[in-house]
Amino acid sequence: MGKDEPRSKRLRRTAAATRSGLRRYPRDLTQSLTAPVRPVPGDAPACLRAIHEHDPLAASWLGHASVLLRQGGTTILLDPVFSHRIGMRLGPITLGPHRLLPAIDPQRLPPIDLILISHAHFDHLDRPTLKSLVSDRTNVVTARGTRGLIPRGFRHVIELDWNKSLNVSGVNVTAHEPEHWGARAAVDRQRGYNAYLIDSDTDRAFFSGDTASTNAFRAIENVDLAIFGIGAYDPWEHKHATPEQVWTMFRAMNANRLLPVHHSTFELSDEHVDEPMQRLVRAAGADYARLITTAPGELWSPTPPT
Repeated sequence: MGKDEPRSKRLRRTAAATRSGLRRYPRDLTQSLTAPVRPVPGDAPACLRAIHEHDPLAASWLGHASVLLRQGGTTILLDPVFSHRIGMRLGPITLGPHRLLPAIDPQRLPPIDLILISHAHFDHLDRPTLKSLVSDRTNVVTARGTRGLIPRGFRHVIELDWNKSLNVSGVNVTAHEPEHWGARAAVDRQRGYNAYLIDSDTDRAFFSGDTASTNAFRAIENVDLAIFGIGAYDPWEHKHATPEQVWTMFRAMNANRLLPVHHSTFELSDEHVDEPMQRLVRAAGADYARLITTAPGELWSPTPPT
């Protein structure tokens, strides 16, 4: 994908992306400057603060690509973004789209052992959120070339490149290559972008980060919980998979359950906010029970609390 495609296709895709941006960016910029007030986030539900009772595996979608994961006795936070707006900062103002779903107050979450950051895009690496989570007990694993974006004060900040593994905070983490890109801004495309396989003694979870359709994950087997982004594909299908493509990748991995993320939280593309989940449910068909369809902040676990 990308390098070998016809020039005419790339031009059509660029034109579609430009039209999409012109529809949304001026409005987002105007709202950022005229309505900078940030609402007070809601309290974290009691079930999240008691997530440790659901050993060995439990998860909660917290909006967009943010997931609270309990695995093998370790509490993990994936791509935490709890800000009201995401984007470039101009003094106290953030220039970018506003949040559609309520945010959870990060101070009300349970103690976090490990944070995994997939890549440097503003909707995945949110510095205000990370600053609110700084703790000397928390390790951070992030993609190549992104360590300097992580606020100081965490126990360790480790860049992990593709096909490399490390044991951290009681779990084994392996970085995989999704079909995406890693720039924070237009000129720093040297940054990495990761998917993560998380192994504990009892369970295996996979977090795709952002990815288009790819065969890169077919070799990953015996996954208990697969976490895939299903939104922001119109007109970005070359970098964000459609719900049908996600279902195909999930089935190819032969994973047990699918937690869909990266939808309904920020308007980043042209599809209606409700469309990704509707299309995923249709794609799953008779296998609908393999989807985890909890609301933000609700806790899913394959086993009852201990």
